[in-house]
Amino acid sequence: MTTTQQPGLLLRLSGPLQSWGERSHFNERDTAAFPTRSGVIGLIAAAMGRHRGEPLDDLTQLSITIRADRPGLLLRDLHTVGGGLPPKDTVTTAEGKKRSGDTTTLLTHRTYLADAAFTLALTTPHGNATTLLEQVAAALAAPHWPPYLGRRSCPPEGPLLLGHFDDVLHHLVHLPLAAPRPQTSTRGVDFLADQPLDCLPLPDGTTQADGTSGAHPVGQVNDQPLSFHPRHRAYRARPLYRRTLHLPADQHTGLGTDHLNSLATYLTHHQVEGSTR
Repeated sequence: MTTTQQPGLLLRLSGPLQSWGERSHFNERDTAAFPTRSGVIGLIAAAMGRHRGEPLDDLTQLSITIRADRPGLLLRDLHTVGGGLPPKDTVTTAEGKKRSGDTTTLLTHRTYLADAAFTLALTTPHGNATTLLEQVAAALAAPHWPPYLGRRSCPPEGPLLLGHFDDVLHHLVHLPLAAPRPQTSTRGVDFLADQPLDCLPLPDGTTQADGTSGAHPVGQVNDQPLSFHPRHRAYRARPLYRRTLHLPADQHTGLGTDHLNSLATYLTHHQVEGSTR
C-alpha cells in the first residue's frame, strides 16, 4: 500500500509500573497489555488542565498508534482500603451506610505492567488539526497536573514528549527501541492502533511476523472515552488493529542511559528548524 506522510507527535510511556484498566470494578483492578485510548486521552486532558466533567470531543479526534518496545511483566499487588479510620471515614456500603468493626478494612487486588515501555504516535484523521497537536504538545511539555501511566502511583520516567514530526509513522517504526538487543538478527515488535496499520512505512528488509498487514481489525476494545465525570463515566467500543513486524537487532538500544543516549542522538539528527522530520 502507498504510504503518505502524516504529521503528529511521538510520546514515550515508560516507567517502573504502568496500569491501564480495562474492566476494573470494585476490589479487582486489572490492566490492559498496552496503553488504552481512555488512559492516554485522560493523561493529555490532565496535562491540559481539564476537569473530569469537561467535554472531550476534540481529544477523541486523536488517533493513537502504539509500538510495544517492552511489553513488561504482569505484577499483582494486594492493597487494603479503609483500615484504621474513624467510622465516618470508612468505606461506604451499597446501602449508603458505613462499615464498622472488623469489616472496615477491604482487600483489593491491583494488576500492573512492570518494566514496560511503549512509544506512541498521535495523529489526526485528516492531518489538518495542527492547532490541536500544538496544544497537546505544549501541555505535555509543561503539564498543568502531573502525568501518570494509568494510575497516580505510576509516574513516567525519562522524556514523555519526544517531539512533533512531519512523518510521525516513519519515525514510530525507525526510532530506537527501548529493549535489549535480541540474540537473532530481528525481533517481532507489536504495533497496535485504532486505525488500519497497512500504511506503516516499513524499513528495507522488514518482514511481518504473522503475515498479516494490519488492514483489518482483530477485535474491539471498550476504551473510547465519552465522559470522565466521576459519576457519569462512559465509554464505547472501537476497533483494535494489530501488526507484528520483525525490526532489526541494531535498532534495539538497550535500557537506561544507553537507550536514552541513542534516543537523543536520533532526535538531534532529525531535528530541523524546530520541527522534527
